[in-house]
Amino acid sequence: MLSRLSIRDVVLIEKLDLDFSGGLGAFTGETGAGKSILLDSLALATGARADSSLVRFGAKQASVAAAFSIEPENPVFALLDEQGIEYEVGEPLVLRRVVTADGKSRAYVNDQSVSASLLRQIGDELVEIHGQFATHGLLNTATHQNVLDVYGGLDALKQATAAAYRAWRAKTDERETAARELAKARAEEDFLRHSVDELSRFNPQAGEEKELSDRRAMMMNSEKIAEGLNAARAALSDDGLDKALRMAQRQLESLSKYGEGRFDAVIESLDRVMAELNDDAAQIETFCDELDFDPRAQEQVEERLFGLRALARKHQVEADALPDLLTDFERRLNSVERGGDDLIRLTKEEEAVRLSYLETAQTLSAARETAARKLDGAVARELPPLKLEKATFKTQIERLPESLWNANGVDRVEFTASTNAGQPLSPIAKIASGGELARFMLALKVNLAAAEKIPTLIFDEVDAAIGGATATAVGERLARLAKDCQVLTITHSPQVASFGAHHFRVRKAEVETGKVLTSVDELTDIERREEIARMLAGAHITDASRAAADELLKNRMKPV
Repeated sequence: MLSRLSIRDVVLIEKLDLDFSGGLGAFTGETGAGKSILLDSLALATGARADSSLVRFGAKQASVAAAFSIEPENPVFALLDEQGIEYEVGEPLVLRRVVTADGKSRAYVNDQSVSASLLRQIGDELVEIHGQFATHGLLNTATHQNVLDVYGGLDALKQATAAAYRAWRAKTDERETAARELAKARAEEDFLRHSVDELSRFNPQAGEEKELSDRRAMMMNSEKIAEGLNAARAALSDDGLDKALRMAQRQLESLSKYGEGRFDAVIESLDRVMAELNDDAAQIETFCDELDFDPRAQEQVEERLFGLRALARKHQVEADALPDLLTDFERRLNSVERGGDDLIRLTKEEEAVRLSYLETAQTLSAARETAARKLDGAVARELPPLKLEKATFKTQIERLPESLWNANGVDRVEFTASTNAGQPLSPIAKIASGGELARFMLALKVNLAAAEKIPTLIFDEVDAAIGGATATAVGERLARLAKDCQVLTITHSPQVASFGAHHFRVRKAEVETGKVLTSVDELTDIERREEIARMLAGAHITDASRAAADELLKNRMKPV
């Protein structure tokens, strides 16, 4: 809920700090006192269009900060996380807007700079204003389906429909991909056949290029290699080296009886050296035997290597990728030869999951119809007491064309109404204006309180052009609505004001400097009695108006 509103230099307000609590808060005051300035200020802080006319005359800039105390499950936190805005759960979320005299504006959330559009997104999750000049929320048709689903408790059906839709789309994507590949394969059939034949005859192997390249390099340098191998063989065959090692070993062995085992490690090491030298010599002999000086063999290796590289260039892949490429070509060619059997299978599977989605979506549609009729009846019962006895409300559910089916089902939901008998139903945003529209929204809100998650609702002059029993009915419903969320109302009706848990008086007065400024005070019980008496009597408060005020204030003690 809105916990604090701080306003600086907005129109007639120089400095104002207001603290709010839950329940119903009523704002009263003479016409022109500045009640609308409060709404304009809050709207500015929550993302409304900035206007330099809001800056108080003589001031450089106007600023408004709105602090909100928010429950942890509020969807606004997901939005903050998505945008990387820092916050502390349990601490107030502060939305702030600054507008300069030349019309430039800046927006902040917890003192972090944000765009005006993001501020508006966040504000839409926190505050909803209904009145003559500011209306949104339920007036946005895009919200109606979700509101109806929450009202009807259809979350499980919605999740099932969304899952069925995702399965359908996934199968459609799979079928479309297969169709594209088949069409491409058919268009390339001659190429594929030639390529498969060519690659199959060549039979490339993974790692073959390096092996051939190494063999070719050896063959090209065979003379140098032969010279080196022969020199190494001669060196290892030198009897002198072997004799020297054996002589050293025998000398150490003859001394071992005096050394108490100190020479054993060296003797063993000499054994290993002589054994390794013999192995190395044998390996060199093998290298010499394997050395191929046949020019025809080199030509064969080069022919294979160059052919392999030519195929790789032709198909624009690495040589080692040719075996996998052959496998892919064979797969694509097989799909053509099967005559699209896979595509036929996928098409059948797609139709099956489509029908499954449609069945689930139609179940959701039927549940929506049930919820819609229940909502229509509940709203209809609220209209006569609000002096809307000739009004009609109907939740329209329209079947969408298949091209527009989506994860939310196959329906389009819209709240429609008419305010006069015989008048056709129209979107609720177009049926009325001013207080009439606000009362219609009140009738809806009373029934949708549990379905909507907006923590703060504001009604501007919901009591316009009504009085008596109708005003009392409005006050009762505002108080009832305030049990589920914070409700603020700007009112000229003493009946409505009497239902408020908190009462604020808006005044305009000339100060010592000669300036005219607006102030707002939260009233004590005694002050509240006087304010309601004023609203009843006009300029001159009488004992009779005070007695009438006392009678109205008894409404605070009545259950609603």
